[in-house]
Amino acid sequence: MTQPATSDSNITLRFLAEPTDVNFGGNVFGGSVMKWIDHAGYTCAATWSHSYCVTAYVGGIRFLRPIRVGDLVELKAEVMHTGTTSMHISVSVYARDPKTADARFTTHCILVFVAMDGDGQPCPVPSFVPETDHGRRLNNYARKMIELRKNMQDEAASFLDELEVGQPTE
Repeated sequence: MTQPATSDSNITLRFLAEPTDVNFGGNVFGGSVMKWIDHAGYTCAATWSHSYCVTAYVGGIRFLRPIRVGDLVELKAEVMHTGTTSMHISVSVYARDPKTADARFTTHCILVFVAMDGDGQPCPVPSFVPETDHGRRLNNYARKMIELRKNMQDEAASFLDELEVGQPTE
């Protein structure tokens, strides 16, 4: 498997927030932002793996500041960590009035994508080896999140088992 170029480990998408993206409060719908995050994450994962990818996990989304209609929106997606067939992608969202240079950090999210082969089966992805301090921090953060997710999955499974026991049978 050919190692991707370091530049393939990150992408940036830019566009203007449109009136069709607005919620009843006059700002962009959180759901629209989530869709954009998934698009940026997919683009980064597919570029890194050179494969079709599916979203396996979305977590830790933080809506920090609103995005206004007409703002220039910038999504920065970068590979944080890779497994055998999976890629952890960090997506940071910024917004600004296009007539100014003052960007606001508005949203952050971590996604996990799985690369798929032509038969719809998970396929190997190139390993990500961080080369910068920033990349190493992202990689360490992804590893911590993997452990936290495992603990959460174990807790959820236990809780769901309890719920199932309490359900009436047919």
